[in-house]
Amino acid sequence: MLFISTSGALGRYIQLSVPVTIASRAILAFVILVIYCRFKKVSFKIEKSDRPMIILSGLLMGVHWVTYFYALQMSNVAIGMLSMFTYPVLTAFLEPLVLKTKFQKIHLLLGALVLCGIYFLIPDFSLANSYTIAIIMGVFSALVYALRNLLMKSKVAKYDGSLLMSYQTGIVGVMLLPAFLFTDFTEVFSQWQAILTLALLTTAIGHTLFLASFKHFTITTASILSSVQPVYGIIIGAIFLSEYPTWITIFGGVLILTAVVVESVRTYK
Repeated sequence: MLFISTSGALGRYIQLSVPVTIASRAILAFVILVIYCRFKKVSFKIEKSDRPMIILSGLLMGVHWVTYFYALQMSNVAIGMLSMFTYPVLTAFLEPLVLKTKFQKIHLLLGALVLCGIYFLIPDFSLANSYTIAIIMGVFSALVYALRNLLMKSKVAKYDGSLLMSYQTGIVGVMLLPAFLFTDFTEVFSQWQAILTLALLTTAIGHTLFLASFKHFTITTASILSSVQPVYGIIIGAIFLSEYPTWITIFGGVLILTAVVVESVRTYK
């Protein structure tokens, strides 16, 4: 979670178009993960019946990253991360639909709490306000991410987490490759340190470890345990970017994270 939390500050720090940033991130992470898989002698064989699901989850991962980074660029680390962190509660709503588990009524209450939190994040509900657009994109990113995690749940028991992330980063890289046709490569090379950190620390290490954790938890529990991520992200943003959240943002974040923690404790019991 600490590694993945760097995405907020890096998403704000890197001064490139979002598609180019995500394409660079994905391609570099793909190379790193393939080298790692070769070193660990992980088989790259994927059963034919699993390929459509893995391709779909890779496309969803790409949509999640792009919309999340747009949310970050249009607001700040706190709002970008907190709006995206509605995904644990969205996961609780989606899991019964996707995995056919039993729906629990308490999730309606937690969902209402999250909506209250989002209300306090929005300074002025107007599509002319960039923060409003950012929050909408952040929540959409959360929805896509929750769906991707649920689709991958059945695959992590069969395949190594680094292998699955290799395929997913490769798919994202191919999906966004056309973005390089409209960019100046000197700008990309000028920010190679931040892009490499995003690819190695946030993506290759952080997301692979998170995906591997699905073997030990339900998707809802795994996503809820990651509730510390916005806290890490906001602290990192404050230290390195001097971005400090307002008290209203903190209050909205507390409501969202309260719903996450309540579900965490309830699921644990």
